[in-house]
Amino acid sequence: MDRVIIFDTTLRDGEQAAGGSLNIKEKLDIAKQLEKLGVDVIEAGFPISSPGDFEAVKLIVQEVRNPIICGLARANPKDIDRAWEAIKEAAHPRIHVFVSSSDIHLMHGMKKSREEILQLAGDMVARAKSYTDDIEFSPMDASRTELAYLYQILEVTIDAGATTVNIPDTVGYAIPDEFGRLIKGIFQNVPNIDKAVVSVHCHNDLGLAVANSLEAVKQGVRQVECTINGIGERAGNASLEEIVMTIKTRGDLFKLTTNIDTRQIYRTSRLVSELTGFSVQSNKAIVGANAFRHESGIHQDGVIKMPITFEIIDPKTIGIPASSLVLGKLSGRHALRERLAELGYSLNEEDFNRVFQAFKQLADKKKEVTDRDIESLVAEEQRTVSEVYHLDRLQVSCGDRGIPTASVVLISPDGQALADAALGTGPVDATFKAIDKIVGVPNVLAEFSIKSITEGIDAIGEVLVRIESDDITYTGRGADTDIIIASAKAYINALNRLLAARRGTR
Repeated sequence: MDRVIIFDTTLRDGEQAAGGSLNIKEKLDIAKQLEKLGVDVIEAGFPISSPGDFEAVKLIVQEVRNPIICGLARANPKDIDRAWEAIKEAAHPRIHVFVSSSDIHLMHGMKKSREEILQLAGDMVARAKSYTDDIEFSPMDASRTELAYLYQILEVTIDAGATTVNIPDTVGYAIPDEFGRLIKGIFQNVPNIDKAVVSVHCHNDLGLAVANSLEAVKQGVRQVECTINGIGERAGNASLEEIVMTIKTRGDLFKLTTNIDTRQIYRTSRLVSELTGFSVQSNKAIVGANAFRHESGIHQDGVIKMPITFEIIDPKTIGIPASSLVLGKLSGRHALRERLAELGYSLNEEDFNRVFQAFKQLADKKKEVTDRDIESLVAEEQRTVSEVYHLDRLQVSCGDRGIPTASVVLISPDGQALADAALGTGPVDATFKAIDKIVGVPNVLAEFSIKSITEGIDAIGEVLVRIESDDITYTGRGADTDIIIASAKAYINALNRLLAARRGTR
């Protein structure tokens, strides 16, 4: 093969990141964008893990038809049957079966012998094969598994019907040259390896997930499992955008292609960041805010004369518009619609009308409306559409000699205006307490952070809030030129997620 299969697990491993839970609609929105991006395989979820995950996978199967849709299952009958029930209507279904293989996991987790695991792996792959021809098998913690046993379990599962065998560096333990030798050994020592696509799934605990994945590709691997923005358990997974753009940019070295429409990378990154609540660090490769910004005079001069002097990637290649059209209060509907299209947004008339009204209100407050402002408006509108409670009014009184007081009016699910007030240690604390008195859902504030969307004193401020209830974390975001209002929006957004989960809509 001269093409690398891109297997995206943002909706499964990515969502497992602490505080990154998504509701059903959000999962579907991301899946649709992944389809636009051109990923070959979407691991849509772990169907047996919860009713919400099962329903999300079923919905994705119905509405996303081009990629392979994969459901994860442990090596036991109930998992496999449940996975098939979720994905059976997919245009291209895949069951992904996994079981631990390292002695560390077998001894302390599975409490089974190597022989028992070998038998189990073969039997469960065969069971999955009875449902569909496309079966993937993963020996979990492969990078710490004794090599002879790893070769054996791969041979057994390929004989049982696995068409893809995935080699996970589950705890991010491997070093690139070591991981490369592991992959090379698999090709040399598994007799039937030519009957399966070899894949890798690398974690980033040592910051080497992308490096390990690319080394594996150089050794002959033709599927890479990754996530948007590299999100995932602990330190995350290999970053899809870094894998894809390395293969594209260094075509001279890899001589390989992917099916990814790289112009959709930036839009996909922003969507996942918005819906999961995980901000993209400024110096993140490919999609970070500073990835194409130049502070040094020498760099600026070089880029002005010839961009390739200091930019190895054209920003337009990943979907960052090169033009700098300025919008303001005199800009009309057509100008906004054109800019939204350039930024990768396709809104129906109803959604566009709401965004346009919000744009006009913002333009009255700001002289110039930037791309980041527009992205924030769209994100804020998406949060509003899925609300349970809606912020109607907020009045705050505070000062160095006064007691901070907040009066809040929320619109309830049945359309009633509910009002209350509270005192606090500061304006945000008072606001949150007033909201709590209305909503009445016990929770603990786990994280509160503020950042400016753009430069300038008139910038939109974005607030991220994480709350915990029953040991589950819910993330909320809000944006406004008034930071107290942004805080209230973020807190209500988190509470709405909590309420939606309790109502069984996750």
